[in-house]
Amino acid sequence: MHRQKEIWLDDESRKAQLDQSANGTQRAFFGFQRVPVEEKAARVLDHFNTIAKHYDFMNTLLSFGIHHIWKRLAVRMMELAPGSRVLDVCGGTGDLSILAAKNIGPEGRVTIYDINRAMMLAGLHKVAKKEIEPRIRYVQGDAESISFSDGDFDAAMVGFGIRNVTNMKKGFSEMHRVLRPGGKMMCLEFSKPTFTPFRWLYDIYSFYVMPFLGEMIAGSRTAYTHLPETIRMWPMPDELTQILKSIGFSDVSHRKLTNGVAVIHLAVK
Repeated sequence: MHRQKEIWLDDESRKAQLDQSANGTQRAFFGFQRVPVEEKAARVLDHFNTIAKHYDFMNTLLSFGIHHIWKRLAVRMMELAPGSRVLDVCGGTGDLSILAAKNIGPEGRVTIYDINRAMMLAGLHKVAKKEIEPRIRYVQGDAESISFSDGDFDAAMVGFGIRNVTNMKKGFSEMHRVLRPGGKMMCLEFSKPTFTPFRWLYDIYSFYVMPFLGEMIAGSRTAYTHLPETIRMWPMPDELTQILKSIGFSDVSHRKLTNGVAVIHLAVK
């Protein structure tokens, strides 16, 4: 465990890899690597193209199924009203969208918005011929430049995807822009476990077991090495709260899940 101090970045190191740093140096972080800003998007696209077909299965395997509980709670906490228009940024295979579609009724609409076509295609079977199918639509696009007008949505959500956006703050700013006044934003993301012994076990699992299973099942050790690296570089809950407030969100709050492994962030425009 001699690498413990290096794995979870300190406050200064986390700040160094945020959007302002990327903008100022024209370099961004891809996991622990620094790459040209224009190269990161291509790497992220290739990363998810590689694992798209195995994405849902690997999520369930690696989280022991707990991610389904997190997602159900996150959508429930949004308190979506019938008829709501919901945007699912980095929506991928659609888990959050499916849950939201069940809550908003036949008059509501959910838009899965993702830059990766392979990820959206991998989730189509979960919606096809279901009652909720007419409530969900798919749009391929960049989270840093959302192709909708100001105030188009009553709610916006992102689950385990905003970490991979080159300019995270710009992504949140775009979510803020497309929300109507009073609209809700929810972000479900990984974070740092709070109990130190549990965190040590989590580090061993993340950097040894996950890459091994990724290589054996999904055919990519690299993809499942990149995943835990991005988690260790993500802002702590209080830091993200300040970022969201600086964008213009109000009533910002968060709830830690499973000893802090995941966190639900809620905010209002």
